[in-house]
Amino acid sequence: MKEDLVLPSPRETAEGAAREPLLDVSGLTKHFPVKGGFPIRRTVGHVQAVDGVDLTVHVGESFGLVGESGCGKSTTGRLITRLLEPTSGTISYRGQDISRASRKELAPIRSEIQMIFQDPYSSLNPRQTVGKIISNPMEINGIEPEGGREKRVRELLEIVGLNPEHFNRFPHEFSGGQRQRIGVARALALEPKLIVADEPVSALDVSIQAQVVNLLQKVQKELGIAFLFIAHDLAVVRHFSQRVAVMYLGKIIEVGDRDSIYTRPRHPYTHALLSAVPEVNLSDEDTGGRERIRLAGDVPSPISPPSGCRFRTRCWKAQDKCATEEPPLIQISGNRAGHLTACHFPEEPTIEARDEDIVLDPALAALEESED
Repeated sequence: MKEDLVLPSPRETAEGAAREPLLDVSGLTKHFPVKGGFPIRRTVGHVQAVDGVDLTVHVGESFGLVGESGCGKSTTGRLITRLLEPTSGTISYRGQDISRASRKELAPIRSEIQMIFQDPYSSLNPRQTVGKIISNPMEINGIEPEGGREKRVRELLEIVGLNPEHFNRFPHEFSGGQRQRIGVARALALEPKLIVADEPVSALDVSIQAQVVNLLQKVQKELGIAFLFIAHDLAVVRHFSQRVAVMYLGKIIEVGDRDSIYTRPRHPYTHALLSAVPEVNLSDEDTGGRERIRLAGDVPSPISPPSGCRFRTRCWKAQDKCATEEPPLIQISGNRAGHLTACHFPEEPTIEARDEDIVLDPALAALEESED
């Protein structure tokens, strides 16, 4: 297996390689044990953080993964980068199964899969200079760039919009946005083919988020790097990603190209997510706008998720079939090619306003009636 994982180094930049699968994930599962009992700590259950995820990222593609907090997005990213060991399923990178590869077997491709972490404050070592932080990956992998590592680090700082003279500064001397740029430079140090960006702008001020997203978009286009962009901000994902997958309680429930997901969603949960996006109407006329859907309660516990469709406990279209049969992720009638939905009773492919809001929370409905 070690010989199989020694992959060719040239980056695929040809136009014909654009649809070549770079990463193929099938049935990816991660269950964390829950310990309990006294005095012996025994396993009393499992948190089903990720449960049967299938996704494909093509060469040079930007792929978005969205969903509520706690749905398993970040865990999926850490499984793909092998920072966590999967419980089951396969992770195939450029045709090679790396889901069970050892640390030694992974070494040849570690440089090709990098990660940008969510928190720019905790992801950088406060005791190391910026130069040391960015050059560390090159030292670990025994890479000596032409002109030396310091020259390469200064080039990377310039690429991400920082002053190369900041080489000897420490992380505490930078703002949050600048620290995230340092994290981007570190991810680029080994010229990766795939970067997993785990909510890279969620910890930043809104005024800085656009700068970092535009930087990542520039890097993705100019260097041909594929991105798995994990976020809960639908507007950011729409701006950055070519294809989008929607995740709920450990499962992907809808996936398709950006326009198809945002303008013709079919899964009720996707409709609810999109209806929560604020919109500004600058005209004097009331044009109706999008439907508003307010779901009841919280996401069920991943320790004991609902049977059948996991969204059925909060869905206004749920029927008996939803409790007994788990809907497969398939292309349904009316969807574009490649637009897959996991729902027995999908919504109409429109985001036009309904006659009235869907209010599924009884307490909220009672409050609104009392105000009227």
